[in-house]
Amino acid sequence: MLKVLQLAKYMRRVLMKFDICVPILGFEHVKKVSLEKIDDIFMKMRSENEEHISFTLIDPFVLREYDFEVSDTIQELLQIDKNSNLIILNIVLIQSPIENSVVNFISPMIFNTDNNRAAQVILSDSPEYGVAEKISDFLKK
Repeated sequence: MLKVLQLAKYMRRVLMKFDICVPILGFEHVKKVSLEKIDDIFMKMRSENEEHISFTLIDPFVLREYDFEVSDTIQELLQIDKNSNLIILNIVLIQSPIENSVVNFISPMIFNTDNNRAAQVILSDSPEYGVAEKISDFLKK
């Protein structure tokens, strides 16, 4: 089982930089990003080469149980082993109010904090995850 770090406990550094090893869909030219903590739930990922490209990311584990297999190919590209320290985040489209924001659970970003490598993976065999799920669907009423 791979070790996934909790944002609130791990992100002591304000800014981290990563090499993108598997392209971000629609942004294949983005090769280097910085990851900046907003709070214990949200992060900002920005392209190092194009300042106008940025994404808001969310810790999926604060919303739901979230489990998936990381392929051998991705493990090799990110140089992941059983002792690797990983952060898993999902792209979120922020709306107002925040409860109307949507999360892409089908394409998580994986960040290996040991070697500063990152990749977006597509969970094609996970029908329980959607590409645009409202945050409000996971809030306790």
